[in-house]
Amino acid sequence: MKRALLLLAALGVFTVAEGQGVFGKLKDKVKDKVAEKKDDAMEDAVDKAGEKATDAAKRKLGLKGDDDDDEDAGDKKKTNAVGKSKKDPDAKQEAVSTPGTLKAYNNYDFTPGEKILFEDNFSDSPDGEFPPHWNLISGQGAVNTNGSDHYLQLTDGNFAIVTPNIKVKSYLTDQFTLEFDYMTGGDQNGVNVFFEQADPDGAQIIVFGENGNVKTSYFQNELSGEYNGDFNASIWHHCAMAYKSHQIKCYVDQNRVLVIPNCGFTPTGIKMGGIAQLRFKNVKLADGGGMNILGSILTDGKLVTHAIKFDVNKALIKPESMGFMNQMADFLKKNAGTKLEIDGHTDSDGGDAANMVLSQKRADAVKAQLVTMGIDGARLTTKGLGATKPIDNNTTPEGKANNRRVEFVKM
Repeated sequence: MKRALLLLAALGVFTVAEGQGVFGKLKDKVKDKVAEKKDDAMEDAVDKAGEKATDAAKRKLGLKGDDDDDEDAGDKKKTNAVGKSKKDPDAKQEAVSTPGTLKAYNNYDFTPGEKILFEDNFSDSPDGEFPPHWNLISGQGAVNTNGSDHYLQLTDGNFAIVTPNIKVKSYLTDQFTLEFDYMTGGDQNGVNVFFEQADPDGAQIIVFGENGNVKTSYFQNELSGEYNGDFNASIWHHCAMAYKSHQIKCYVDQNRVLVIPNCGFTPTGIKMGGIAQLRFKNVKLADGGGMNILGSILTDGKLVTHAIKFDVNKALIKPESMGFMNQMADFLKKNAGTKLEIDGHTDSDGGDAANMVLSQKRADAVKAQLVTMGIDGARLTTKGLGATKPIDNNTTPEGKANNRRVEFVKM
């Protein structure tokens, strides 16, 4: 424990409060730093707009806008449990999707694990409350909603840390993947992913920064990688991490930003944290990774994948699905005689008829994408099966996530 405390003190970011170990409150100077940023931002707003700074700029700083008192009674903004507005002041920014197109992800090689250990898109979490599938370690946080978009926003000025509510203490294996979307707004230090270990003195962290860069803290070697391209801190970005036998690959959007050849430790669990007003969503932790498409299809005759992602109740393929799609297209080009049936599956949420239609549209979308990648459509057929063939329960988020899948069956 002394070693971890010395490392934390040397970094000058954390201080340890009794009973909280390495995950205590920030030092006073971090509070000052947050306050300075707010002061600087206010000065900029005043310089640009004088005393008549816009309501949007004021709300960005956590202040009350001039029009807040003039709303009709039925349209008043509600306040959540930690004193933040449920109505997001950055609604226009939030509406922008993760950057990049399917074409931009042509060289993306990340594929998630095959079995979902934990998944939360916060859609079933009460607005303005702390999400039920997480535990709070320090600071404060609450779920916010913007249209169909649900995310966890860290709302305490101190360093906030949360951890998935997984009953088993040690749930990570020798190969796993972690994915999430995040937005910093440019005023935070990014998302910190903490690795729990059997060794209680460990405090290894990977930081997905506010500029898209990735770095390590408390590792045996301090490493960093730079984001390739312009990074807009006011829109959502997709992060992915693949761990295998002490090697860690870190991705932001379509870029592989950092590779850690040997991290020097064996993680058993994770925590996530940052400084207010950091936001993240679509957290997915899975066992395995880098599936063997050739072995699964040619040997088993079928491949089950959760690597093809869609928005809720939609059939539009997300760009981060391209790691798998690139591999599948490559497999089909090298095995010209192989014909596949693409089966779409959903969980049991929603009506049976709607799920059948949605699963068919998703299967058709996968076929259409493979055709654009040079695969003869005559080799591919599609079938929507809705929720009729579950492979897991439909009572937990993880069970539902395992049931939402695409299967490729050799014909």
